[in-house]
Amino acid sequence: MALLTTDMQDKLIGLLQEEGLISKETLATMSEESKKTKQPLFALLSDKHIIDDEMMTHALAQISGTPYVNLTNSLINQKVLDLIPEDVAERFMAVPLAEVRNRLAVAMVDASNVQAVDYLSSRISRPLKVFMASEAGIRHVLDQYKTDLSSVDVAAEASKEEAEKEESSSIKTIVQDSPISRALSTILEYAVKSRASDIHIEPLQGALKIRVRVDGVLREIMQLPKAIEPALVSRIKILSNLKIDEHRVPQDGQSAVSVANKEVDLRIAISPVVWGEQVVIRLLDKSGASFQLEEMGYAGRALRAIRKGSHRPNGMILTSGPTGSGKSTSLYALIQEIKDDSVNIVTLEDPVEYKIGGVNQIQVNSEVGLTFATGLRSILRQDPDIVMVGEIRDEETAALAVQASLTGHLVLSTLHTNSAAGVLPRLLDMKIEPFLIASTVNTIIGQRLVRRVAPKRDTYQSTPIETQNILTTVGHLLPKSAAEVAQISQDLGYKDLPLAGQNAYTLVKGKDTPATPRGYSGRAGLYEVMDVTETIQRLIVNRATSSEIQKQAVAEGMITMRQDGYLKALQGVTTLEEVNRVTADTA
Repeated sequence: MALLTTDMQDKLIGLLQEEGLISKETLATMSEESKKTKQPLFALLSDKHIIDDEMMTHALAQISGTPYVNLTNSLINQKVLDLIPEDVAERFMAVPLAEVRNRLAVAMVDASNVQAVDYLSSRISRPLKVFMASEAGIRHVLDQYKTDLSSVDVAAEASKEEAEKEESSSIKTIVQDSPISRALSTILEYAVKSRASDIHIEPLQGALKIRVRVDGVLREIMQLPKAIEPALVSRIKILSNLKIDEHRVPQDGQSAVSVANKEVDLRIAISPVVWGEQVVIRLLDKSGASFQLEEMGYAGRALRAIRKGSHRPNGMILTSGPTGSGKSTSLYALIQEIKDDSVNIVTLEDPVEYKIGGVNQIQVNSEVGLTFATGLRSILRQDPDIVMVGEIRDEETAALAVQASLTGHLVLSTLHTNSAAGVLPRLLDMKIEPFLIASTVNTIIGQRLVRRVAPKRDTYQSTPIETQNILTTVGHLLPKSAAEVAQISQDLGYKDLPLAGQNAYTLVKGKDTPATPRGYSGRAGLYEVMDVTETIQRLIVNRATSSEIQKQAVAEGMITMRQDGYLKALQGVTTLEEVNRVTADTA
């Protein structure tokens, strides 16, 4: 900044204002403060972090006539990274982006360094197309050199010959070799940077397959030699304090590691399969967790129903959905919503996924007899106001949870069912009397997770089939006239809903890039929230089916998961294809 002349600084500020990166109001306020403090305006904007490095790089690139690229969230293909060695990239702060017509696109901090450009061009024997990028963006790409999965193959080959010679009794010696440790660290780092939720290490007859689950979908990333399977699995067992000489029964463990400058908790499940031992590692990135109901996608009627249930002094709030649908996250968000010094909150979890200050969290340990049922009995002697049970798995736990809600406690828990209405018959299956269910259950949440459309997207008009599906599913919820738009949007919680009865609707689809496979990035929740009213209570007492209860809840204004998904697709959050994939069993 000190190298910029006053004229250059003024030009940068003007350009940033033209680009809409600084508002007129902010500039006027800062100009007044600059006059009072006699501090240069540009320095003041930088000190207040109104101008950051990315904005300044963008403006400098435009002034110099150099193309600009923002690399802070970019993922570069490993084959492209191999075109410029890591040491050269770090020395010149220059990284490769892509190959275009025999030219290599390169991003540099100092794009005007002609000597560096000439050197790089001669080093790779091809002409360059130079872009300007910020130092933070360049370093983000440089970090990707460290997660090159080819290093895993190198480590595998380095230990393969020795592993084949060793007997199973000396595995402990093998697993301490640095190549295996580096291979596991690289796989973990790749998974964290890819935003993966799980790593699957699956033995085949002649190889070891590695897959990661990103945004709910598994994809294979590599295969390793079969010979290193014992060493890699044993290394994972050591990491999670499991028995390395036990291969006959499943084992569960957990660990915490620092990967890519993040603290990540690992939940590890190892099971014997036909060709060896399968390992599934669940990654819990605590730094990216959001426990705000609004940020998770609750809005309008659904949000009001949840808050109504959570502010009752007793009763039960239950979440339902398949494994990995965000049920526990919803319960954590509810706890954050109602947490207060005036109440005692005790949780019983298996495992404790996220630690929350001010909440007494208990880890289930069946090996020493601390199950959900025994733990719940103990909790009720600790004078709790609010009790969270990680999961109702059996009749005993269900009966204790119901008794706890009857004796003046608010109980939060989860069940594995396909829909909100399916929770009630499930409790009947657990031998809970209908009148007890009717008098204790306040609110039921059904949920799924869908992939979000990536920021880089295109819009298109819905096909006749898509239009018909929209009208059939949510046509009755859409406003009939422009005058109804604001009122219905506020009531349902969706912004600027389109009008009903149109021949086509504007939808979005993401662009397929290495960083956003199939045009998706991240996930969003689809929810249906059932408020157990007097009418639904009567249906429960009469042992009504889940479909009858569902119909009554919809008649009383409940938005189903599929309807929630279609409305979010109309807002550009996800796609109709993704909603149909996830809610196929709830239609």
